[in-house]
Amino acid sequence: MTLARRFALPVAASFALLGLSACGGAKDEEKAAPTAAPEAKPGLAISEGTMTLPAVSGNPAGAFFTVENNGDASVSIAAIAIDGVGKTEIHETKGGQMKPVDRVDVAAKSVVKFERGGLHVMGFDLDSKLKAGGTTEMTVTFSDGDKVSAPLKLEAMGAGMGGMSGDEMAGMDHGSGH
Repeated sequence: MTLARRFALPVAASFALLGLSACGGAKDEEKAAPTAAPEAKPGLAISEGTMTLPAVSGNPAGAFFTVENNGDASVSIAAIAIDGVGKTEIHETKGGQMKPVDRVDVAAKSVVKFERGGLHVMGFDLDSKLKAGGTTEMTVTFSDGDKVSAPLKLEAMGAGMGGMSGDEMAGMDHGSGH
């Protein structure tokens, strides 16, 4: 038996095993497709994120998204940061008035929507680089320090407003604290 033939079989077998293990790894990666940021607790996810930019420079923006808690324990949202936004506040609209909210609890196995006319995030001191059609990143911080980051699509005032005009938004009482 020649030297080349003696080593050909073990080398070919080694490559075959490497190929099989690589295939197995790809399947594992496909099964574990990430739904939340790596530092987040399992089961927490943010989706449908948009931020409506103001029609008039200097006015606040509104951020809207969905928080899904598929975990076994309740979590509390303590703060929200948005790239390109100097200050954010969580607000809730009730009876035509917006009031600041200190924290938002998300029960286990539930979904909380931040939407127009309900819970939402107001963004103040916007960077001029934030333009409709672009994106920015939002980071939600929970009371235990865990975080989840997600993209926000930037929209012009009036896009996706669900029938609420800019005039109606401007007429709302934004509560105190601004």
